Amino acid sequence: MKKIVMAAVLCMSLTSCYVHEYTIGKGAQKGIKKTKMNHFAIVGLAPIKTANPEEMAEGAKDYTVKTRFTIVDYLIRSITYGLYTPTTTTVTK
Repeated sequence: MKKIVMAAVLCMSLTSCYVHEYTIGKGAQKGIKKTKMNHFAIVGLAPIKTANPEEMAEGAKDYTVKTRFTIVDYLIRSITYGLYTPTTTTVTK
């Protein structure tokens, strides 16, 4: 049993942080951030509700969008065994 627990802990510690970042226009200018969660089912295969970066930017021409798995997202994903897999989107104006 200890070997199984150790293997699970090792696998969890070796996972990488998924980060996707892109820039619109000149990128973030003022440092104002807005964050929303994206909701997916079945290990991210079925989107339930996703954030719209254009709406989050509120009409700004220059902003940066970052979508990532936070530690909270990983914890929720592991508790639900991948049935519910959130990500977090941050728009910086």
